[in-house]
Amino acid sequence: MTWIRGGVWVAVDPGSVRTGVAACDTGEVLASPVTTLTKETAITGVVEIVRERGAVGVVVGLPISLSGAEGTSARSARAYAEALATTLEVPVYLVDERMTSVAAGAALQAGGHDARSARRVIDQAAAAALLQGVLDARVAGGHVCGNVLDGGLGERVVPVEGEQP
Repeated sequence: MTWIRGGVWVAVDPGSVRTGVAACDTGEVLASPVTTLTKETAITGVVEIVRERGAVGVVVGLPISLSGAEGTSARSARAYAEALATTLEVPVYLVDERMTSVAAGAALQAGGHDARSARRVIDQAAAAALLQGVLDARVAGGHVCGNVLDGGLGERVVPVEGEQP
């Protein structure tokens, strides 16, 4: 698939309790934290953010273990991404998120957050780190994010057969 349009991307770090959301600017340069959603608002909240920002796509973090295996969290992230794909009219991609939470936690600690204050924003920071990785790969490849994701960095989530956004 050839992707010809750039623009705002939304990244999601889904968790069992909280879901972090980040977005980038229209130039696909800088990812910034947006919000943390509860489990109950994880789908509707992202749909609202995508619509408000006119996003052209969504990246969902896929928590693969360091060995490359997919466990319970990865299966939950896949189910979440599939639910988003059936709800949204923009492409949804799963992207390996190994180490984004660790990197986000280290950055927050370096910025002066203690464990308690970091807990409120760690999911947003992890989503921003995930999206920034995609944006950086885009710059290295000289393409818009969709081309980089379709080129192997991400796995496009296809809505369940028969379901329409």
